[in-house]
Amino acid sequence: MEPKKMKRPDTDIAVVGAGVVGLCCAIALQRAGYRVVLIDRDGVGEGCSKGNAGHFATEQVLPLATPGLLGKIPGMLLDPLGPVSIRWSYLHRIAPWLIRFMLNTRQRPFAAGAQALQSLNQGALAAWQRLLEEVDATDMLRVEGSLLVFEQQQTLQGYQPTLAQLRQHGVQAQLLSGDQVRELEPQLAGRIEHGVLFPETGHTANPYRLCQRLASYFRQLGGQFLQQEVQAVQLTDQGCRLRLADGDWQLPQLLLTTGAWSKPFVQQLTGRSLPLDTERGYHLMLPAAADQLRIPVTSAERCFIMTPMEEGLRLAGTVEFGGLHKPANMKRAEMLLLHARALLPTVDERPGERWMGFRPSLPDSLPVIDRAGPRGQVLLAFGHQHLGLTQAALTAELVLALQQQKAPAVDLSPFRLGRFS
Repeated sequence: MEPKKMKRPDTDIAVVGAGVVGLCCAIALQRAGYRVVLIDRDGVGEGCSKGNAGHFATEQVLPLATPGLLGKIPGMLLDPLGPVSIRWSYLHRIAPWLIRFMLNTRQRPFAAGAQALQSLNQGALAAWQRLLEEVDATDMLRVEGSLLVFEQQQTLQGYQPTLAQLRQHGVQAQLLSGDQVRELEPQLAGRIEHGVLFPETGHTANPYRLCQRLASYFRQLGGQFLQQEVQAVQLTDQGCRLRLADGDWQLPQLLLTTGAWSKPFVQQLTGRSLPLDTERGYHLMLPAAADQLRIPVTSAERCFIMTPMEEGLRLAGTVEFGGLHKPANMKRAEMLLLHARALLPTVDERPGERWMGFRPSLPDSLPVIDRAGPRGQVLLAFGHQHLGLTQAALTAELVLALQQQKAPAVDLSPFRLGRFS
């Protein structure tokens, strides 16, 4: 039986995906006078926007595919509980992505990617501050800096070229001794020999509550939210058609902010097969340890981050390639406790929530921010990898500029969909 065809009343744009990027975009469009419906299968902020590290990581302007990485990959992958792992049953699926990823370790694409990420990150916090001022939620962003700590002199020496590159790209960074690190964060262990303070970074104490505040403001503006799965999308002469459980909706325009689930929708709308995959990330909450730290602390050796939050201390990190459908390996969350013990000797170890989510990653570490369709009726904003929270508010401003056919504040050519043709 053919699905019932329905026209969504009083709607100009459907935003599919209610993570933090979709929420920010929906607000920007609704505020500009467009009638917006926001659609998500699981609800507002229920994916990575809920479980992320809460770190507005404006210092991360270097692509993940760094020059010299190739020789380190085999050793990293041999340890199933190491900072990076691949489910062996998924290796054949991720291999084409990995090949593209390694090609981006060459100097020319790496340099171009760093320039593109800098262009997004340098305006990211200001965009958030503008948005949160409007939402009356400035308390949700604390711009107090973050720390990267080193337990070994050798690791710090190896990090010096990266530090130089960050500074070349305008990242403010202060090199600290171990004693200076402990002046900032007294609970950190004496084994820490050095640190780097990134003063122009921020964090939120509750990324999920941040999403709920944004959703509430979107509704105040007159926006509509629908919790339902979009089963398929299609271009039509009138705009776009969405297939939902209760029928097909015909709408003038569509914005895809579906993160790691964007690949099949892009294929349906444009015929392109994108090299989009997911870096599965994990977190472990320590409910009684929220007062251990004041700002986020990342370990250079252990490759994880600790962020103080309202509900405890969140331990987050690791990368696992395993696709969207394999069950979580919660040992990867539990191992974070061992690392926390080493850096915070007095930490209350009682564990709480364990979580796994899907970071949407393209092999060049850049998102897609573009429009498609013969009349530009499709807007695209996905693939922000580890930086969805960081770049969400600025992405919304760029999407609105695309929609209004105005000059964006950032050169969008590095983020075009066609770069993968």
